[in-house]
Amino acid sequence: MNQTDIEDKDSDADDKTSLKHFIQRVQYWRSYLIKRRWKLILLGFLAGAALGLTYSFLKKPLFDAELSFAIQDDNSGGGKLGAAVGLASQFGIDLSGSNIGGAFSGDNLLELLRSRAMVEKSLLTSVTINGKQETLADLYITFNKLRQRWAEDPVLKNIQFLPNADRSKFTLSQDSLLGVFYHTILKKNLNVDKVDKDLSIVTIKVETKNELFSKYFTEAMAKTVSDFYIESKTKKSSQNVNVLQKLTDSVRSELNAAITGVATTSDINPNANPTLQILKVPSQRRQVDVEANGAMLTELVKNLELAKISLRKETPLIQIIDTPILPLEEKEVLKPVAFIVGGIVGAVLMIINLLIRARYREIMGTK
Repeated sequence: MNQTDIEDKDSDADDKTSLKHFIQRVQYWRSYLIKRRWKLILLGFLAGAALGLTYSFLKKPLFDAELSFAIQDDNSGGGKLGAAVGLASQFGIDLSGSNIGGAFSGDNLLELLRSRAMVEKSLLTSVTINGKQETLADLYITFNKLRQRWAEDPVLKNIQFLPNADRSKFTLSQDSLLGVFYHTILKKNLNVDKVDKDLSIVTIKVETKNELFSKYFTEAMAKTVSDFYIESKTKKSSQNVNVLQKLTDSVRSELNAAITGVATTSDINPNANPTLQILKVPSQRRQVDVEANGAMLTELVKNLELAKISLRKETPLIQIIDTPILPLEEKEVLKPVAFIVGGIVGAVLMIINLLIRARYREIMGTK
């Protein structure tokens, strides 16, 4: 037998000894806990169960509001609309559309829903509760009983977010509070996700202690983001339509003036001497203006209609699928679950405490 074989046998023997020692220790601790400390473990279970049950009574229920919507965005061009680009470009108008839809597509839309601007704007939405109009920010303060906490604070105790208030005139304290509300809601109350990665259906879930706030804030979020998305998506096309409309109105006004001028000059000299050509010049000038403005007006009207078609095609359809309906789903801690989970946690903590104390006494050589 060589040296390697001897070392292998010693290693196997050490492994067996270690495994045997481990099994013996497990058996010892199991016997120690079950036979000698079971009363303390039972006490830990009962204490944890009592705390869990107490928590279930004190914990206020949460109201879950969920809204889902889909975005149908048809931004395809071609045919007559494609031809309109060249015609409109003669007047300095761009009908090629915008790419804002790509900026808010996919996961970008989810981030838009989670943005501070959208959450704060939703909080400043006015709603009617018990015949009184107030903002969701004030409702948030009320049901979270924040005014009671601010009773001794001279700055915060009378702070309000009035309906239709000018956001640019908010104080530093108001801006700071909205920021705090935003971070709290984003962390604890708001959940935004897609139903499926391959689908364009987005869900907004709001879970708070106030049923009305959950419902109204969910709906406000959907409307705020929808309005912002549509406004951003169609901003360029809307500007094009406005410019073309102004040009069309201006040329039509000039055409009407030219037609009136032709009639006026004819009335001034109803029986003009045919040998005096100079008398025909004012009328001929007005006639040229009529023809020129008429041709321009024809092209402008055509491009205006094409621009309106482009605007309609670029306006995305926000289709609401499900909306929160009162009464909302109420989530509360089930008392049997709280009792069992609390008891298990209490028992585990007691076992850990007993093992640590027993091991400490073993190391220190005390009983």
